[in-house]
Amino acid sequence: MASTNDLKNGMVLKLEGGQLWSVVEFQHVKPGKGPAFVRTKLKNVLSGKVVDKTFNAGVKVETATVDKRDMQFSYMDGEYFVFMDMETYDQLHIDRKTVADAANFLVEGFTATVAQHEGEVLFVELPAAVELTIAETEPGVQGDRSTGGTKPATLETGHQIQVPLFITTGEKIKVDTRTSDYLGRVNS
Repeated sequence: MASTNDLKNGMVLKLEGGQLWSVVEFQHVKPGKGPAFVRTKLKNVLSGKVVDKTFNAGVKVETATVDKRDMQFSYMDGEYFVFMDMETYDQLHIDRKTVADAANFLVEGFTATVAQHEGEVLFVELPAAVELTIAETEPGVQGDRSTGGTKPATLETGHQIQVPLFITTGEKIKVDTRTSDYLGRVNS
């Protein structure tokens, strides 16, 4: 248990029938009249839904212990992604639904943060940006380079993103894992 005065970003709360909610942001408000309160933005850990919720200041809320560990993606086993704990070398099979959008950017050997609560995997989180190789893209047309246009490119994971016209097959680029945006070339 914790008080609403102790809230921190990233803290996971157990609310409304045992659902897990992560604190995205919070603000303590002390109006001129009336009692103080805490305005929060909470994200459902499983569904990803974001809601605004207000608590009275000092109210007790139940916190959930979420174990976040860095694990290395090893290989695919059918529909399961197999991750290895780098400390214990235990392997963990995680289904595609739980891995969700992170699957678009996973290559063997990548390290991801795996969050678990009471032995159940909640989500897989990647760094904000990853470096991947372009598996296939059309060649840029000479003279189009100054227009700032984009073209589709397929990453080594099979995920398709938009890249600038000057990017070629085989180049290593940086990609934003939250938006699938091209961030720049990686100098070898």
